[in-house]
Amino acid sequence: MKDCSNAELGELQIALSSRDPIAILKLAFSNFEKIAISFSGAEAVLIDMAVKLRENVSVFTLDTGRLHPETYRFIERIRERYPVQLEILQPDHRQVQELVNQKGLFSFYADGHQECCHIRKVKPLSRRLRTLDAWITGQRRDQSKATRQRLPVLERDGVFSTPDHTLIKFNPLANWSSGQLWDYIKTNDVPFNQLHAQGYVSIGCEPCTRAILPHEHERAGRWWWEDAAKKECGLHSGNLRTVDNASPVRHTELGMV
Repeated sequence: MKDCSNAELGELQIALSSRDPIAILKLAFSNFEKIAISFSGAEAVLIDMAVKLRENVSVFTLDTGRLHPETYRFIERIRERYPVQLEILQPDHRQVQELVNQKGLFSFYADGHQECCHIRKVKPLSRRLRTLDAWITGQRRDQSKATRQRLPVLERDGVFSTPDHTLIKFNPLANWSSGQLWDYIKTNDVPFNQLHAQGYVSIGCEPCTRAILPHEHERAGRWWWEDAAKKECGLHSGNLRTVDNASPVRHTELGMV
């Protein structure tokens, strides 16, 4: 699949656009051996689905060193519940130490979250993705009208692909609503982060996440001091390009650029 032409990949994206997450996962697993699921929260539903489809599911999550205690306990519940190869990715301690020594522990409130997220999230993720041909995320269109409204279920990763390494990204939950996600969690008794019961909806690092009010959007509690159109930590920064460029042909529509 990763060697398909633009037209072939585009046709596949259209064919999958209305399919359910399990069908998308089946296609992903049937086409890629070097593939893993990325999770940090309620997208654990993908793990629940995946273990019913195949053995030896590879899963990874990012430990930035600044997560809530509830998040660490949630990760361990996933490890205990599912027979998966769970890998916890951590940042280079030397880079973290240099940043903190130079700018302090909360520099992101003054100069934005990108630098800290790049060190704590993007770099460890990049190292892991170099070993894969495809990865699976829990992104949904309804998470952000500003950056995820045009999210496809399948795309060539325009951020982490290189001239020598084409990386495919699957977003099986792209079409799901928050309600569908939580219906699945309740029906299938999927573990979830206990912070959700305290008004947290989208959960990241402790200093950069707050509970939201009833009228606020799902990601309003993430980097709440910044522009809503820039609320991507770098893992899915290709979504920002979609916002800036609304032309019919986009890299997130499998354009091999």
